[in-house]
Amino acid sequence: MERRTIGATALDVGAIGLGCMPMSWAYSRSQQRGDRSLRTVHAALDAGVSLLDTADMYGPFTNELLVGRVLKERRSEAFVSTKCGLLVGDQHVVANGRPGYVRRACDASLRRLQTDVIDLYQLHRADPEVPVEETWGAMAELVSAGKVRALGLCAVGARAVRRGADLHEGTIRQLERIQQVFPVAAVEAELSVWSQEALVRLLPWCAARGVGFLAAMPLGNGFLTGTLTPGGGFERDDPRARHPRFTAEMMAANQPIVAGLRRVAARHGAEVTPAQVALAWVLGLGRHVVPVPGAKRERWVVENARAAALRLTAEDLAEIAALPAPRGSWD
Repeated sequence: MERRTIGATALDVGAIGLGCMPMSWAYSRSQQRGDRSLRTVHAALDAGVSLLDTADMYGPFTNELLVGRVLKERRSEAFVSTKCGLLVGDQHVVANGRPGYVRRACDASLRRLQTDVIDLYQLHRADPEVPVEETWGAMAELVSAGKVRALGLCAVGARAVRRGADLHEGTIRQLERIQQVFPVAAVEAELSVWSQEALVRLLPWCAARGVGFLAAMPLGNGFLTGTLTPGGGFERDDPRARHPRFTAEMMAANQPIVAGLRRVAARHGAEVTPAQVALAWVLGLGRHVVPVPGAKRERWVVENARAAALRLTAEDLAEIAALPAPRGSWD
């Protein structure tokens, strides 16, 4: 698989990563099976997918434990990204950016991951009660201590942005502040064919500074795979069951987007899928961009990995650019 680098530190990763979150967090619990998830992570490494993206809050903790079982056997093949800064309570999530907590969280993640160093340690969310410079300074100390190789920041969620404002205004303000304390190696934010807001300011900000970009949800939470049926329904504990873009009406309204990806895929052969086209589109945005699709099954990680070999033509890109704007709000 093609190799890419994360940030000015030139951390080597495969062209496509694996978001491990769905294996033990957020999506339907009935689909979260430990043995199958282990096989999925192993299949990803076998396919050349080295970047494994997790977080201590996923589970909580069980996602890191899962990844750790694989790393115990195959640490040299993996690029490990995990996150700190969010605590999961009963029906709520709160931020904690206190330096002491950050140090303890890192040590706990290292134990769960069964490794002595984390390749990319990301701040999941800034704590509004703690200056972000203090949190970032504590994270920088972890680099000096040899526990972490590089630092990253997850973008502020859309719900934190007032209506009509630049979606990533808050994230860029945070980046400008923490960049003065210690270099930012990577930013993780949503980016896909149907969610292109990062192209306006955030992706150019990263490109101009040699900062890597991890494209979260590059398959639109599964919608861009073309495998979801409008009105098919989701299990009650699946967040898409309450998401405005995943109502039967909005899924039907957005089908032209999937149809366009299907047309592009068909030009490249019967084996090419809409999901691979969507990932290839993200990959084409720059050498510093690494899509990180989530997956729970072996077949999906293998299919996703093959997208790295797909080269979209000017005709393909023009057709994708002409697709109708997605309907429905993420908020």
